[in-house]
Amino acid sequence: MEADGAPSRSRCLSCLLVGVPLAATLVLDPEAEHSPDIILVGSSELSSPPSPGPRRDLIAYEVKVNQRDIEDVCICCGSLQVHTQHPLFEGGMCAPCKDKFLECLFLYDDDGYQSYCSICCAGETLLICENPDCTRCYCFECVDTLVGPGTSEKVHAMSNWVCFLCLPFPRSGLLQRRRKWRSGLKAFYDREAESPLEMYKTVPVWKREPIRVLSLFGNIKKELTSLGFLEDGSKPGRLKHLDDVTNVVRRDVDEWGPFDLTYGSTPALGHTCDHPPGWYVYQFHRILQYARPPPGSPQPFFWMFVDNLVLTEEDLDVATRFLETDPVTIQDVRGRTVQNAVHVWSNIPAVKSRHSALVSQEELFLLAQDRQRMKPPAQGPATLVKNCFLPLREYFKYFSTELTSSL
Repeated sequence: MEADGAPSRSRCLSCLLVGVPLAATLVLDPEAEHSPDIILVGSSELSSPPSPGPRRDLIAYEVKVNQRDIEDVCICCGSLQVHTQHPLFEGGMCAPCKDKFLECLFLYDDDGYQSYCSICCAGETLLICENPDCTRCYCFECVDTLVGPGTSEKVHAMSNWVCFLCLPFPRSGLLQRRRKWRSGLKAFYDREAESPLEMYKTVPVWKREPIRVLSLFGNIKKELTSLGFLEDGSKPGRLKHLDDVTNVVRRDVDEWGPFDLTYGSTPALGHTCDHPPGWYVYQFHRILQYARPPPGSPQPFFWMFVDNLVLTEEDLDVATRFLETDPVTIQDVRGRTVQNAVHVWSNIPAVKSRHSALVSQEELFLLAQDRQRMKPPAQGPATLVKNCFLPLREYFKYFSTELTSSL
């Protein structure tokens, strides 16, 4: 977790499937061979859950007693001031919760799981889905409020829990998974995010393919391998690395591709630079146009350009104009000291949410001057942005769930 006060995680001890409402709770023998425990949680007389908050406690009351449509209640906080609908589950969402959801939905921790609850994008203690192809988490408060009182503790006492988006059953208590929620999530993001960059629809597990990468100037094979996107000894062609693209033309990229991710960076400070800093911006933009899929293609295509604090102010403006999005500053802060920082332009979800508090240009200038004097040269920018690639697990196959926190 990157921020202080971040939620803690809980793994469970047996598989939980939360099903359609029944008047009773069914528990199967956990020792039965090849038969996971199944708990069907819910009742036609759902009582109000223990109060996780003065407003959320009213969700069950408003729906069950007052017969209020759950789409008219924010399922994240209980507010009746609904701004839009939750993209993943049936229910409303107020404006503050919508903003929090957009900011946090694609944030991941070093362990490869999402940082916050998939319902409210908050929560102090999180239950993680044990489906090896799922990275989602749910907070105790949401589970107890929307599924049933005490459900979180039952889940906490089990293992191999299958979450509400992976279950074959669409309803768990008041929690109803939306039909075609992947399309709904894309439509929600495109409508509410106020971003110039369109979000791609996430890909079901059975349709995910290994990622194909074009890495320009800096080589990110080590980082992507540590995240499980590339296997050690991957076949040639999964990642194409080029140090110099001066003579590369569209025909070359067409022959090497197609690609799913195009990455480029300026050299790390202290490294020999064969070209002026602005050259890397122009060449990355040129090759990016060759690598993009045809207009209107539904194929997810992502890109990232990283400046290791070598671009001039004029170069930064050019990069922003060419790449059609503002950069963020991602920092390595230890204590109160900024040890490292990079500027990042990207269309990968949540990159803008990962940047640390803004650092003044004067501080970045002094940091760059200090790093130029460092011997040996500072680490390359790919190390600092490594975890920004984790949201790509929603789109591409990955080969390992054991992530390394350091390289």
